[in-house]
Amino acid sequence: MTHDLVTTLRPLLTAEASAEAHASGAEPGDLEQAVWLRLLERLEADGPPHDPHRWLRSAVRIEARRTRRTTRIERPYAGEPADAAEREPEQLALAAARRRALREAVRRLPGRCPRLLEALLSPQDLTYREIAGELGISQGSLGPERSRCLGCLRRLLTPEVAAR
Repeated sequence: MTHDLVTTLRPLLTAEASAEAHASGAEPGDLEQAVWLRLLERLEADGPPHDPHRWLRSAVRIEARRTRRTTRIERPYAGEPADAAEREPEQLALAAARRRALREAVRRLPGRCPRLLEALLSPQDLTYREIAGELGISQGSLGPERSRCLGCLRRLLTPEVAAR
């Protein structure tokens, strides 16, 4: 049943993800991966959707909106204070402690998240293609996988950061 559903929905998902990707700032493959994951979660929880085509169109739009919202809200940091040219010993010690805490938290993550995040944090500044090859997964799945891993890391660190 699941195989038939995937086979039936694949062309529609490819078209819908391609149509929504540009406006959301996402890669079509990332949207497809996210929707397939939502479908698997749905199948486990409630079984197949009553109207799969309608559900799929809605799921693509929901994922595209989520991506737009995330892109709009999340901003990269300009840099750590310890990254400044004049480094005080205290700043160096705090930066080292933050890096250690981050690496320890990454090692506690489930599945292949530790390997993925370690590759992303690597001082070698690996490309997505190199990371995908190293982990043995498709390059298109790195974005959704990275998002899931960062979500896990965020949930893991939230209580620790709040306690400080």
